Amino acid sequence: MKEKSVPDLLLITVLLIFLGLGLITVYSSSAIYAYEKYGNEKYFLWRQIAWAAIGLAAAAFFTLTDHRKIQKWVNPILLTTLACLIFVLLVGKEVGGARRWIKIAGIGFQPSEFAKLAVIFFVASYCDRKKSKLENFRKGILPLLLVVAAVCGLILLQPDFGTAFLIFLTCMTMIFISGGNLKQILILGLVTAPLAAAAVWLEPYRRRRLLAFLNPWENPQGSSYQIVQSILALGSGGLTGVGLGDSHSKLLYLPEPHTDFIFPIFGEEFGLVGSWAVIGLFGVLATLGFRIAARSANLFSSLLAGGITAMILYQAILNIAMVTGCLPPKGFPLPFFSFGGSSLLVTLSAAGILLNISRSAKRATNASVL
Repeated sequence: MKEKSVPDLLLITVLLIFLGLGLITVYSSSAIYAYEKYGNEKYFLWRQIAWAAIGLAAAAFFTLTDHRKIQKWVNPILLTTLACLIFVLLVGKEVGGARRWIKIAGIGFQPSEFAKLAVIFFVASYCDRKKSKLENFRKGILPLLLVVAAVCGLILLQPDFGTAFLIFLTCMTMIFISGGNLKQILILGLVTAPLAAAAVWLEPYRRRRLLAFLNPWENPQGSSYQIVQSILALGSGGLTGVGLGDSHSKLLYLPEPHTDFIFPIFGEEFGLVGSWAVIGLFGVLATLGFRIAARSANLFSSLLAGGITAMILYQAILNIAMVTGCLPPKGFPLPFFSFGGSSLLVTLSAAGILLNISRSAKRATNASVL
């Protein structure tokens, strides 16, 4: 009986390590920029701590709340999400040419971040209810894809290609886990690929990013500046790093060092050893998450756990691939690390749901043994 509590304890430990490392790195990467802009080196740290506290409260709530009770609220949650995605296009705050934020009482949040979790709940519930029809494309997968396409389409209009791609990839994974027809999924991928390529190529700023990715050293002071500085930061860390707080790249050389490009700062300060340790921790988190999915007592719980795990894992992979020059620069925050309240709140809430699914699976196992 004692052995069965280990996965939960290990998962909680991994989550707390991530949260601690994330707060440390947010402070280290943002202190100079925060002092230059706001006169307070802890400006971003205190905000991230506040969101972490809210996120931990949300995680505790979802850990103690039966996730299956939320299933009956899936449609209202999805409709509210769609309404918020439309609302942000109409009155959202524009930053860097994108409308992604809604401000209420001085607090900004990103509806697209909450859309990730809402869609995962919807897909899990839909596949659970329509499992017998998933082999039939017209009656099973097509209605689901239309809903997912509506969410992704609204996010693309912000524009936010990265989040839309992440949601689509997570949904395809969940359909596969649910027993969906592999041939149909592959055909969908083949159909979607040229559409995604067109979306990238027809948008000038995305095309510039793609060309900068293909040959970053052609224009290191222009369109390739950020990715070149990112690679230099990672290389400067060597094997064991330059030490906590001693990164040179954060001295206003690397843009956005506390948001999407936080991993290069961590890599510079903690070196290759620290970087691989973080990657290894994401591997442990993925293993625990997919194990919870495999041991779940019902399809809804299994898909929910698998979708949450896939979302966090894919986001980490895409972020690290981006900052190391393996993918074109795109807005993928690193889970638990990147500064951002909405992202941290959603990630911690998702972790709480994962813990609740694990508890439910253990109770079902214990009951069957008895």
